[in-house]
Amino acid sequence: MDIAALITWVITALGGFYMLGTWLSRGGVKAGNSRLPVPVIFGHFALAAVGLVVWIIYVITDKDVLAWTAFGLLVPVALLGFAMLARWLPVHRARSAAAASGAESEPAERYFPVSVVAGHGLFAVVTVVLVLLTALGIGGS
Repeated sequence: MDIAALITWVITALGGFYMLGTWLSRGGVKAGNSRLPVPVIFGHFALAAVGLVVWIIYVITDKDVLAWTAFGLLVPVALLGFAMLARWLPVHRARSAAAASGAESEPAERYFPVSVVAGHGLFAVVTVVLVLLTALGIGGS
C-alpha cells in the first residue's frame, strides 16, 4: 500500500505543479486580483513537497514514525487545499459572467481546468487515505 500511496501522491503532485504553473504564468502573484493568497498556495506546495520526500524516505526505510510524520504533514496540506478550493469555486462559477461582460482582469486561477482540479482533489483524498492506512499498518507495506 505504501507504493500505491507513493504513486497517487506523485500523480497528485503533477496536477498541483500544472495548476501552480498555470497560476504563475497567468500572473497570479503579480496581477493582484487572485482570490488565492500567496502564503496559502506556497504553504500548500511546500508542505506537500516535504511530505512527499518524507514518504519516499519511509518507503525506503520502513520506519513507522516517518509514515506518521508524512500523514501529519498531509493534514494541513489538505486543509489548505480545501481553503483554496472554497476560494476557487466562486471564480469558476463566475467565469461565464466574466466572459459575457468582457472583463479583462480575470484571476489567474480562472484558467484551471475543472478536470485537473477534480483529479488533483480526488488523488489527494486517495493519497491521504492510503497514507493513513499504511501508518495504521492496515494492508501491509
